[in-house]
Formats: sequence, C-alpha cells, structure tokens
Amino acid sequence: MQAIARRHELHPNQVSTWKRQLLEGLPEVFAGGAGRKLAKEHEAKVRELHAKIGELTVERDFFRRGLKR
Repeated sequence: MQAIARRHELHPNQVSTWKRQLLEGLPEVFAGGAGRKLAKEHEAKVRELHAKIGELTVERDFFRRGLKR
C-alpha cells in the first residue's frame, strides 16, 4: 500500500480507506440486480434531496427579501 500511495502521490490512509470501501462494496457489485436496485434507490434519494435543497433555497430567498423591506 505504501508503494501505491507513493506512486500516485496519495496519503497511505486514503489508499487504506479506498481499499476498505472496495472490500465492503464488492458483494453489491457482483449481486447483479440487487446492486442496480440500490443504485436506483440512491438516485431517487439524491433527486429528492436536490428538490428539498431547491425548496429551502427559495424559502430562504423569499424571507431574505422580506427582511430587507
């Protein structure tokens, strides 16, 4: 791991973290349909959170304009 980190100018802890994440995620990669289902759920959650961020931004801007008056 030290050699990989040195070769790619990374901190060894980053390489260790990526390795751990890889090993934890491998079953999902080879699970076939289950992995795709998780990916779709993740995408749906991201869309939901982006919508909420947009909603909160509009509310914040509305109240900010109201306070200036």
